Amino acid sequence: MSDDLDDLIRRVDPDRWLSSRFVGDAGLRADVIAIYAYDHELARAPKVASNSLLGEIRLTWWREMLDEAYEGRHVRHHPTAQALADVIQRHSLPREPLEAMIDARYRELDATPLSKADASALAFGTAGAAADLAIRVLGGASEGRFASGWSAMWALSRLMADGRVGAADMPEALAEVRVSIAEARTVERRDVSSDGFPAVAHATLAPLYAAGKRFGPLEKQLRLVWAVAIGRI
Repeated sequence: MSDDLDDLIRRVDPDRWLSSRFVGDAGLRADVIAIYAYDHELARAPKVASNSLLGEIRLTWWREMLDEAYEGRHVRHHPTAQALADVIQRHSLPREPLEAMIDARYRELDATPLSKADASALAFGTAGAAADLAIRVLGGASEGRFASGWSAMWALSRLMADGRVGAADMPEALAEVRVSIAEARTVERRDVSSDGFPAVAHATLAPLYAAGKRFGPLEKQLRLVWAVAIGRI
């Protein structure tokens, strides 16, 4: 099952999949991949549903899955659901970030372009929350703020690169992301261990997305290797 999820994330989420390659422990790597697979399934809900009601039903399905996991009941037969339930139990993950990831996706049931505020909320509620969970698995809860902030900037830069932010909001949003990246780079990552760094390494690509640059898999790999080697985004 873990190999299937790993193959899935390699295809649909190559940035975070590449970051996860730097997790030395295979079991922990699989646990992080399960979190990313959960994020992917939530992202699919608005995309595959033919209308907003069906999208809500899909999101509710995942909320009910969390009920099963946290109440110690049998978890529905779904590879990601079962893998995530195991991770929740193994690492005593809090429910709040997982709920936040569901709540954030409701905005995507509306097909209108995202405002700057919408995009920021979506980025922090999805990639930011996923990074908080990943860092708990890899390096401890105290490191979550750094990881969630950087991962949210990565997600926000991706939203802008994909044209998801409304044209009127794009210039201001882009300027804000560039300033945030510049400010974040001046902060030492004292609270992030080398073991936990793979939970945020993909954020080294955020400045490239924010600058509108196009780059291939090899450049991604080289930038990630360098970020991990120096321990900085």
